Amino acid sequence: MKRRQFIETAGKGTLAGFASIMMPALGRETKLRVGLIGAGWYGMVITEAALAVGGVEVIGVCDVDEQHLTESLDKLEQLQGKRPKGYKEYEELLNQKDLQAVFIGTMPHWHALQFIAACEKGLPIYCEKPLSYDVQEGLAMIKAAKNAGNIVQIGFQRRQSEAFKRVKEFIANGDAGEVSMVEAQIHYNPSIPDTTIQSPPQSLDWEMWCGPAPKLEFRPSIGHKSWRLEKAYGNGHLVDWGIHHIDITRVILDLEMPHTFNAKGGLLKLQNQITTPDTLDAAMIFDDVTLKWSHRLWGTGAFDKRFNNGIFFYGEKATVFGSDNKMMVMSNAKDASIQEFEIPTPDTRERHMADFLNAVKHSDKGYLSCPISDAYQSTAMVQLATIAYQTGSEIKWDQDTNTILGNAEASLQLARPYRGKYARPSM
Repeated sequence: MKRRQFIETAGKGTLAGFASIMMPALGRETKLRVGLIGAGWYGMVITEAALAVGGVEVIGVCDVDEQHLTESLDKLEQLQGKRPKGYKEYEELLNQKDLQAVFIGTMPHWHALQFIAACEKGLPIYCEKPLSYDVQEGLAMIKAAKNAGNIVQIGFQRRQSEAFKRVKEFIANGDAGEVSMVEAQIHYNPSIPDTTIQSPPQSLDWEMWCGPAPKLEFRPSIGHKSWRLEKAYGNGHLVDWGIHHIDITRVILDLEMPHTFNAKGGLLKLQNQITTPDTLDAAMIFDDVTLKWSHRLWGTGAFDKRFNNGIFFYGEKATVFGSDNKMMVMSNAKDASIQEFEIPTPDTRERHMADFLNAVKHSDKGYLSCPISDAYQSTAMVQLATIAYQTGSEIKWDQDTNTILGNAEASLQLARPYRGKYARPSM
């Protein structure tokens, strides 16, 4: 897909004295009453970010782990002075009187059902990334949000990074020349919890935790916080963490969807520990740009550890490297040296949440920095690259029809069957 025209308003070549974007102030006299679905690690991270922004009262929390629920209620009572109501089933939370918005911080395999139920209530939604577990769930979520007309923000917080904003400005001003190749990577060594099959913690309802996904035998390595590298629940490193780099690359270069995907890799070192590739190289090909992804979950990573986590933009005039808090530039001029800029960013989570809360407060979607249609494209990209890896085939994508062309085996992976009593949402 060709790049949409980008209108840049910042001054050309500005690399010093870049004014930080002030986080909008929210009125504290009338607090927005919100509920949280999924009170584990990141569910609480985004909820505490909302409380830090201000103008919010958490009135309900849902979690299928009684210990998580109790700990979150205790923490929120300490932070805001009022104890929210606790629920095990998200439907009960969504029926809570006076609920005005909802945060979804559950695992991706639960996002679609919880999101669509909140849309049917007409509630504004802040949902963590990835948007969905599979591509067709994402399309169903777009349909639900369109029908509801509600305000939706998806948690791609790196859109708030000042370093990546600076990279975008540099490239948009033409200082890198035409960028035709991008390489993104995150190499790290994960700490894998116990892989021994055992009984779930007494506080955890494992049946409800698994929900519409396959119910695997419990082991700590696929449970709380560790599900990311389990295929049945998290779909792997590219989908979980790499998706941030894929998303911000789309933002920086103003890209929509690639037309072709290729991927190769495997489990080279972490066999019997995880079920997704510990080594992966993927190519996502647009008309004018090729975006490559690489990860190794073992070894030393990049030769220069500064580049273990970040994105290279290769232009005719310069190569630009961006990461969360850093920008580096190497001109193609003879004897040019690397210019390195440390660009710290105030809490990106609070900024991202502030955009959502202001959109709700003012009933104005113009405040949103990651609407659902945009989040769908970034999520579908990593899902399609994963399908290319899993099928060992090249994927040709038709953005107009949201279908894979000429590959029946790969097309089957656009929608995973739901388990038991759960019914897939319609597109």
